[in-house]
Amino acid sequence: MDARFNLFENEIAAKFTKRFANASMVIQQSPLPASTQELVSLRASQINGCGWCIDMHTKEASAAGETAVRLHLVAAWRESTVFSEAEQAALALAEEGTRLADAHQGVSDETWAQVRKHYDDDQIAALVCLVALINAANRLAVIVHQRGGSYEAGAFAAALN
Repeated sequence: MDARFNLFENEIAAKFTKRFANASMVIQQSPLPASTQELVSLRASQINGCGWCIDMHTKEASAAGETAVRLHLVAAWRESTVFSEAEQAALALAEEGTRLADAHQGVSDETWAQVRKHYDDDQIAALVCLVALINAANRLAVIVHQRGGSYEAGAFAAALN
């Protein structure tokens, strides 16, 4: 199935996506570990069924040195031994922050306590903003049926220049 609409060719959508991408640079330049950023983005994208973002974040993480085993196990991180406690806290926040409609309380106090245990205020700010941003990106791509499979690592950074 082809994309319904090309967000990169429409003037309004292109302006928005450029600004959207620039906002992501704040997170990329934060003290939140890059590997955690990719794992969180990948997990939210899996939940939202965003092939474009799964493709992008899998390839970016792999290019940055993330192992295939960890990438394959993100969807089952609770049943895995390859993620640190800090990464598990970030993945839990990503899941609960993505599935807001599934729980009356949103992010649980237990998950928030784990995040506070492992991350400082700047990292938490980046993590919360990342969860919001990746969910918005997922919605953009899913709505227009932007398909995964053609992304090349580094293309996102190159598009910002």
